[in-house]
Amino acid sequence: MDLTRAAAGALDAADPLAGFRARFAGTDDDGPGRLLYLDGNSLGRMPRETPAALARVTEQEWGGGLVGSWASWIDVGTRVGDVVGTGVLGARPGEVLIADSTTVDLYQLLVAAAGARPGRDVLVCCADDFPTDRYVVAGVAAARGMAVREVPADLDAGLDPAVLGAALDERVAVVVLSAVAYRSGALADVAAVTAAARDAGALVLWDLSHAAGAVALDLTANGVDLAVGCTYKYLCGGPGSPAFLYVRRELQESLRQPIWGWFGQRDQFAMGPVYDPVPGIGRLAAGTPPVLAATAVEVGARLVAEAGIDRLAAKGRALTGLLVALADEHLAAHGVALASPRGPARRGAHVTLAHPAAWQLTQALVDRGVVPDFRTPDRVRFGPAPLYTRFVDVWDAVDRFRGLLEDGGWTGYPEERARVT
Repeated sequence: MDLTRAAAGALDAADPLAGFRARFAGTDDDGPGRLLYLDGNSLGRMPRETPAALARVTEQEWGGGLVGSWASWIDVGTRVGDVVGTGVLGARPGEVLIADSTTVDLYQLLVAAAGARPGRDVLVCCADDFPTDRYVVAGVAAARGMAVREVPADLDAGLDPAVLGAALDERVAVVVLSAVAYRSGALADVAAVTAAARDAGALVLWDLSHAAGAVALDLTANGVDLAVGCTYKYLCGGPGSPAFLYVRRELQESLRQPIWGWFGQRDQFAMGPVYDPVPGIGRLAAGTPPVLAATAVEVGARLVAEAGIDRLAAKGRALTGLLVALADEHLAAHGVALASPRGPARRGAHVTLAHPAAWQLTQALVDRGVVPDFRTPDRVRFGPAPLYTRFVDVWDAVDRFRGLLEDGGWTGYPEERARVT
């Protein structure tokens, strides 16, 4: 593999997605000291179309149409949900809803799924999953008198399917797992895990937060029953943008979610005395949809759909493959180790590197114009979002990292624990 900067530039010249970069704010600077943003798996860049879309809703629909605009707002959760579902997730129309946060959506679907498996008293999750997932599982289990089985996972390689298989039995109601591990980027075999759980009579609730928009997902083909995910990472919906939830069409009528709000009611404006959930994905709605935030989500999701999830996934593998190869070539001699799966088929769209001084290195990198993020215990995580990240951006980021290691410029930074004081 040619690891020169010229070779990286040639990859950019041949990139069929290269034109999308200009459609995002902050990508104009091409100078040698430009900001290298490699944290797209935490917060995606803002699409240039987003301010105009928000202005249209605020100035024309809210400012001019006032309450009359609710005719076009009331179905925003399902309308934008279909954009995400059909354009990003490989779902069918009517299977995805935009509403609330990932945590709230996870709670709703977990309670509903547990209720759909009466007589089973165990919830399974991964000990290394994102904290909110584990917390929600623990809280639901405590409220329902259920037990939790936390299966261990390798910090870098992810969950071993055999270990998960050993945890599945006739007591398990629901398994909660991430499609892409938030720390290492390890990619789960969604189809195989879903099938194994189904064979055991359990449902799987997938967290797609680090996958949606960067990993090729086909929820229909993979037989997925339930999923949630955020929209502010690869979908570029903006800070705090609402999450999505997915329920396979054939499962929808058997679920009763715990939050009985009027937006999930069958005859919403009859204001009736008894809750009767509407058919379809709308039964998972609770309160008034976040119209402005959902508008921003729609812009980002349409960009992802236009680019094509298969092409984005292929570029993501190429970007992370280049990053791994450059780290081997230039950083390993300085004590930096790969903390993600090496094989591209086992990896999502981010790469994590381990070093004892990862916290200090992360802060020093930011000061040198490279934006990754830090993850415990000693990881620097790079998320080169394929919609707008170039191969030369990856090359330059590793080059600056190498320079930092060679000149020791990170040694004056305090240890991570000082951050909390």
